[in-house]
Amino acid sequence: MKVQETGKKIFSKQMGWGLLAGLIIAVAFMIPSVTDAAEGIGKPKIEFGILPDIQYCDCEANGTRYYRNSIEKLKEASETLNEENVDFTVQTGDLIDRDLSSFSTILPIFNTIKGPKYNVLGNHDFSVPTEEVVDILGMPNQYYDFKYKNWRFVVLDTNDLSFYANPEGSEKYEQAEEMYTALKEAGASNAQTWNGGISDEQLTWLQGVLAKAEQRNEKVIVFAHHPAYPENEHNVWNDKEVRETLESHNNVVAYFNGHNHVGNYGLHNGIHYVNLKGMVETPDTTSYAIVQVYKDRIEIDGYGREQDRVLEIQ
Repeated sequence: MKVQETGKKIFSKQMGWGLLAGLIIAVAFMIPSVTDAAEGIGKPKIEFGILPDIQYCDCEANGTRYYRNSIEKLKEASETLNEENVDFTVQTGDLIDRDLSSFSTILPIFNTIKGPKYNVLGNHDFSVPTEEVVDILGMPNQYYDFKYKNWRFVVLDTNDLSFYANPEGSEKYEQAEEMYTALKEAGASNAQTWNGGISDEQLTWLQGVLAKAEQRNEKVIVFAHHPAYPENEHNVWNDKEVRETLESHNNVVAYFNGHNHVGNYGLHNGIHYVNLKGMVETPDTTSYAIVQVYKDRIEIDGYGREQDRVLEIQ
């Protein structure tokens, strides 16, 4: 009996150690390794907020655009972005719909968002001369770039050549006229006076920024107001040239824009073109997003009308 009992005890002890070892191995597989944690696989490298077409003015609603309601929508977005403690925030243009006084109402609300904030110029922002808009928004220039961690972010000015951003008779106004006329004669859907184009000067600057980023092994995300893809009546006038410039480098991952309030998306030659839906649309449903940048993907967490997306980094 004693021998049998001892055998049972030994067997039970072995079973106990075996179960414990199995549990340890199972748990080890569930916990990320130190290497994985160091590479940030489980958490985003960068997290930023993006606000499209707030387009505030103290005006009556026009169709589906509820201008005054953008105040409460922006307040809600500000609270969310602050709670999520995003690294920075970008508004993709058309902060206002019209009137210089609109800036004094909506800009203080935008500035309640904590952390760095970056502005993109939209066609509706040009209720005042270009220099004044740039100064009011505290922008370093109409187009510029900045670095965060090992990523390069580029802000384009798609109103560069346009009728509304340049005084009649100026060189850029004449260039805009030439570009618009050529599109109109070709029957292009984006031959619209509320669109604009990017000058050769800006495209040359963009080439330089992308080339330097490539040399430094920096991935690039671009922000603009007008879309560049898919083909649409809202697109920047010289959308093909813009795409060719971006796609001539292997480090551009995504292009985010507003302007087309219904939203859009397309993947072209490895670049994700994401058109966010306009916040100004509808009486009570907002639209904005938090973008999380991982090593292998970009996750878009959409709020209100904006949808969630997972974009693989090509």
